[in-house]
Amino acid sequence: MGRYKMVAFALCLLVVFLFSVSPAFGQIKLSYSIFFPAPHRNTVLATEWAKEIEKRTGGKVVITMFPGGTLTKGEVAYDGVVKGISDLAMTVLGYTRGKFPLTEVIDLPLGYKSGYAATKVINEYFTKFRPKEFDEVKVMYFHAHGPGIFHTKKPVSKLEDLKGMKIRSHGLSAKVVAALGGVPVAMPMPETYDALSRGVAEGVVAPVEALKGWKLGEVVSNTTQNFGSAYSTAFIVVMNKEKWAALPPDVQKVIETVNVEWIEKTGKSWDEIDKEGYDFVKARGNKVISLSQDEDWKWTKLVKPIFDDYIKDMRGKGLPGEEAFKFCLEQLYKYQK
Repeated sequence: MGRYKMVAFALCLLVVFLFSVSPAFGQIKLSYSIFFPAPHRNTVLATEWAKEIEKRTGGKVVITMFPGGTLTKGEVAYDGVVKGISDLAMTVLGYTRGKFPLTEVIDLPLGYKSGYAATKVINEYFTKFRPKEFDEVKVMYFHAHGPGIFHTKKPVSKLEDLKGMKIRSHGLSAKVVAALGGVPVAMPMPETYDALSRGVAEGVVAPVEALKGWKLGEVVSNTTQNFGSAYSTAFIVVMNKEKWAALPPDVQKVIETVNVEWIEKTGKSWDEIDKEGYDFVKARGNKVISLSQDEDWKWTKLVKPIFDDYIKDMRGKGLPGEEAFKFCLEQLYKYQK
């Protein structure tokens, strides 16, 4: 009988050893849905985020990426996390306009010049206001792209050139298009290339990175630098709330540490890929048009009523829209001065 006890004890030691040296035992497997295509820098960077968490947890956490909307499309990715279709997702808040009312402040045409500045502003906004509209999920981090400006088939150097032009937009950027005399054509980014190539749209408002990252520089010939009325778009990375709560505290700590680092990395990356977008279209011979100071000011004045509409709408919902608007303007000035 003693021999059997020794064998049992040895087996127990073996199991303990295997658990300690092999991450396969007790491994936490998570799925991550992202609508950007696999080669896009944002997918690459998100994949690096996942690998960094795997590394720092010693292989305890393994995250499988599902790029190109293969698990959930961008417009339903957030709800997909809430319902548990994916454990994690990156999405654009503007795809479900009205669901995140206070945070639409980030999408306003505040005059963005930098993706890094926009990314810092949205994360500081979230830290200060902690809006209840995100209570269904665990927020990992936010980011926001560089200046959203006009890219068109025909050159646009003044407002008259834009009048009546069909411009692909989404969420609040559709209001920017309308305020400047264009005709908004709503659609998510993955459908934009085809729409431009078939003439469903004559232009697009987007960050410059999209000219290369989504290959839009192949189907437009001009970029107009309307920086005074430039908007950004809020992106969010979220985790299923129950899945987060089930994670061991040490794993949660690792993830939150990596999140902070990726705010910096992603913000800087937006500016890097904007530069790549410019290089891409310049090599193709596309035209980059800088508005005169007077012309840019005309555009800037025309989008100002959008701010008033936002503040009025938030007041009607009992939300601190004016405070959020002023806070974001102040933070943006701090990063862009």
